[in-house]
Amino acid sequence: MFPSLDQIVQNALVVFPILLLSLTIHEFAHAWSARRLGDDTAERAGRYTLNPLVHADPIGSVLLPILGVPFGWAKPVPVNPARFRRGVNMGRGMMWTALAGPLSNMALAVATTVAFALTVRFSPGAFEGKAFLLPLFQTTIGMNIGLAVFNLLPIPPLDGSRVVEAFIPARLRPQWEAFSRYGFFILLALVFVGRPLLGLVMRPFGAMLNSIFRALV
Repeated sequence: MFPSLDQIVQNALVVFPILLLSLTIHEFAHAWSARRLGDDTAERAGRYTLNPLVHADPIGSVLLPILGVPFGWAKPVPVNPARFRRGVNMGRGMMWTALAGPLSNMALAVATTVAFALTVRFSPGAFEGKAFLLPLFQTTIGMNIGLAVFNLLPIPPLDGSRVVEAFIPARLRPQWEAFSRYGFFILLALVFVGRPLLGLVMRPFGAMLNSIFRALV
């Protein structure tokens, strides 16, 4: 069922900017981590920036959020492990570069939770007459938890697969590579039919942020 005009307007004003910001921070974190390890590929490609227009994907960053899909993607940041500085293990370097993305989304979710709790505690009247403010906080927190958890799944080409690749024994490499060929189809299945499973995985993170919120309030 297609969204109504009012829903499209609301998504354009709330979901779209939040998702674009979250994806921009996610991709910049990849570029920042790689740069810290010595790889300046993203910087030379003009991707070492927080400018959303540089990272935005027309479908994953614009069309889907406007249509109300609380999920999306940005253009992947280029990383060349061969350019890591001497002494950096390529597999471990790629692992830390990959982890930087989901960790940045979790950090944004925590920061938003803290801001939300402090607003409720010290300025509860801020929500009166501002119908957009509460959904703004809620969407930012929920969306960033979702992005972090989803990207940590050990399914290629998600960031979690880089963690597996850093530790997988050489004898299991052929099986892992065979599994990787079906990663895209597994992701499609998760997006369309695996939402209850994703919700179960996200629940502990939501409980943690709820505890932070209650403690601050």
